[in-house]
Amino acid sequence: MIDFTAARSDSTADELWCCEHPPVFTLGQAGRAEHLLSDLGIPLVKSDRGGQITYHGPGQVVIYVLLDLSRRRLKVRALVSAIEQAVIELLAAHGVLAERHAGAPGVYVGAAKVAALGLRVRRSYSYHGVSLNVDMELSPFAAINPCGFPGLPVTQTRDLGIFLTPSQAAMALAEHLAVQLECRQQ
Repeated sequence: MIDFTAARSDSTADELWCCEHPPVFTLGQAGRAEHLLSDLGIPLVKSDRGGQITYHGPGQVVIYVLLDLSRRRLKVRALVSAIEQAVIELLAAHGVLAERHAGAPGVYVGAAKVAALGLRVRRSYSYHGVSLNVDMELSPFAAINPCGFPGLPVTQTRDLGIFLTPSQAAMALAEHLAVQLECRQQ
């Protein structure tokens, strides 16, 4: 992702990369290590994305958003809104009401976070992206202050009655994200 972004030119096509990660805690650029509350033997990796600490693991969909923001005439805040809206619309398509919380990027169902965002923009190119909890082991989140918020509850689509596999959720979210990005480019 970093190499792809560094090698981009004005003619490089935008891409969305969908994946799952092995268990890992990631700490954003300004992240504070004290948000890791206990050692579960899960690696902690420092990242150049925004945000604090989060957990990634099997059953969670991660979509890296590799865009030329200048070409799309898109500001960072609009990109964040597009990503959040794509998650909100995916959940709404399955009858789940989700929302944004002021001052806390991501998507929430009630008080519980279902999707986290962390971005980096270099030379007007975005990378990193969004993680959506689909069907995963949530207990590692208890070892951190998710996104730097003590006691923040997390949830996943399976527990919300959405029975998509991670692969199905990735494809659906990528489609919603593509629609949001095209709408905001016009």
